[in-house]
Amino acid sequence: MFKLSDFFIMLAVAVSFAVSGLLWFEGKQLEGLFTAIWVPSILAFGIYFKLSSLLARRD
Repeated sequence: MFKLSDFFIMLAVAVSFAVSGLLWFEGKQLEGLFTAIWVPSILAFGIYFKLSSLLARRD
């Protein structure tokens, strides 16, 4: 059930989260918040594409 594409989505989420934390603690709070917004966006796109492929396979 866990595919290679899922791995890359989670990797992108982890990198985005790490970069946002790094920016935040370096004193660049605005850039850190902007980058932190990417995390739910990447997850939402991943969920959308996973559901699309599951529904296409079902038909």
